[in-house]
Amino acid sequence: MKIKSFLMSVFTLSMMLTACSDDDNINIDGGDTGEEETVTGEVSGIWERNSTINVDGHLTIPQGKSLTIEEGVKIIVNTDGVGVNHTPIEIIVDGSLYCKGTEENPILFSIPEAERTSTNTFKGLWGGIVATNNCPEMLINHTVIEYTGGEVLTDSPSALKEIYTPGDDNVPQITTNNVNGQYVIINSTLRNGVSDAIYMMGGKGIIANNLFVANGETGGEAINVKAGCKVEAAFNVIYSPNTNGLKLSSSGQNDEAGRYQALINAYNNTIINAGWRRDGTKGGSAYIEKNALVNVFNNLMVNCKFKAMVPSWGTPAPDAGCDNNSIINYNYYASGSQQSSLTQDIENGTITAYAGYTLKNKNYNDAIDQNSIISAFAGDDATNPKFINFPYNTNELNSYTYDNSWNFHVTADSPVLSGACSDFSGKTFFNTNGLTINGQSYTTPTPQARFGAYGTN
Repeated sequence: MKIKSFLMSVFTLSMMLTACSDDDNINIDGGDTGEEETVTGEVSGIWERNSTINVDGHLTIPQGKSLTIEEGVKIIVNTDGVGVNHTPIEIIVDGSLYCKGTEENPILFSIPEAERTSTNTFKGLWGGIVATNNCPEMLINHTVIEYTGGEVLTDSPSALKEIYTPGDDNVPQITTNNVNGQYVIINSTLRNGVSDAIYMMGGKGIIANNLFVANGETGGEAINVKAGCKVEAAFNVIYSPNTNGLKLSSSGQNDEAGRYQALINAYNNTIINAGWRRDGTKGGSAYIEKNALVNVFNNLMVNCKFKAMVPSWGTPAPDAGCDNNSIINYNYYASGSQQSSLTQDIENGTITAYAGYTLKNKNYNDAIDQNSIISAFAGDDATNPKFINFPYNTNELNSYTYDNSWNFHVTADSPVLSGACSDFSGKTFFNTNGLTINGQSYTTPTPQARFGAYGTN
């Protein structure tokens, strides 16, 4: 293995921050003053609103303890790393982590401001958040996580815990590994990472209303789900993942060990420019494989390199195709007129999204996408989603630079507002009975009978 208008509300706490370093307890009341402190080692308690936490070494939330991070907290990671190897800093979650940002005042996990440059987009300057097989629950709400993907070295905590492999892996922005854990990642932005944004190897999960940007350098997905997971991914906007917006797999399934078949519902996501930064012809929107049982519907794929792929369809197994009971249908594949100038695309004949959607591909199958909508040609105006603000026909296919002025709501006459699936029976897990994190229930948004994350304003 190589190696996001929001819908849910949160409440905040009015308490004193307690951050545990190697030697003592540190009380910080960030308040409106922006109190600042440096931490390393074991941490728990509360990091109170608007404080700045400088991270100088690996952090661990111990098993049985929790760390609550309130709105406006800035966690700034030292890019020098740890020790003589400059091992990228990782945040290990053996206990519970609750990130409770707000839309007006989000939490930030980043690097020093001067280093937040385009040059450093894929430098992997720290290692990300790793929830281990001891982590019972985690909430990431209104949180920005960026500049991750640090290389795994022999002394990396994730290597010592045998989660990732030294020399082979880069740490995703968020990892989960407890098949009995519960994880809610909502209303957040995950961007500028060398590896996957979210890599779930275990647990129940809600991934909703997030923005993903520039995830993966030479490989990597926005949302990558494996065996031992029951996950709902909905209403996310995914821009320029290296390979796929969604990689859904039951790889690693072992029923005897309690790592059961991966179950995933993925609906009303908007995926843009997926796959163009990946060598070869592996991915380009969604990739469903290895015994995963999925419902993938009402997603809007815009200028992606390929349609949903189902390698080895008809031979479901953890080392072959996805479960034949999977439903991958009622999706929308739109192609602008722009062309790729990359040699591999010229040689493969995939210089436009339309070509990638329609050329013969061994990983396509007539059993899926039977009711999906596909552009009739590159630049087909009839299938233009008519976003409020996005250069549909001119945005470079392999671009990963996001413009905050873009608006992925659509006009009232947009074709994505009709033709979608309207029967949602059996297609949700957590819409009614949600996941309870730290005493509060979180549910997934109800599917909408349109394509993509947003309708009209």
